[in-house]
Amino acid sequence: MPTYVAYMPSPLGPLRLVGDGTVLFSVTMTEQRHAATGNAGWHRDDSAFEAARQQLDEYFAGQRQTFDLALAPNGTAFQQRVWAALADIPFGHTENYGELARRIGSPRAARAVGLANGRNPIPIIVPCHRVIGADGSLTGYGGGIERKRWLLQHEGLPVPASQTRLI
Repeated sequence: MPTYVAYMPSPLGPLRLVGDGTVLFSVTMTEQRHAATGNAGWHRDDSAFEAARQQLDEYFAGQRQTFDLALAPNGTAFQQRVWAALADIPFGHTENYGELARRIGSPRAARAVGLANGRNPIPIIVPCHRVIGADGSLTGYGGGIERKRWLLQHEGLPVPASQTRLI
């Protein structure tokens, strides 16, 4: 089955969507850590992923708070547990790494949760931006702290600049 790549504009800069045309494998922002690299076998089709493009546009326009899309992120069993738990963090809410670790049944794994969070291949849709430090600070985000701040503010959360901590 071919893998397609499509690009779409967003307030965070261009987004690259990768998958089989319907199911998403990844969403990548420009200058994102741990981004899937291009593959010579990928087929560019900017009309692919119609539902994902529409739902992302609605999210950025403030008309959508949850996503209903077929996703197939590639990761370890632990990463899959973390990413599934991320999807349960409601729009406009945050959770810290320790809380997320406890919720997935691994209370001592806050650091591992942070690493899995950082490797989330489908940011925004799988809302890794909603995870913050135990002290309430913004911590590292694959797409950059400014994008994390923008996403949280977009969801109605006040995020003062003093609450930023790079890791």
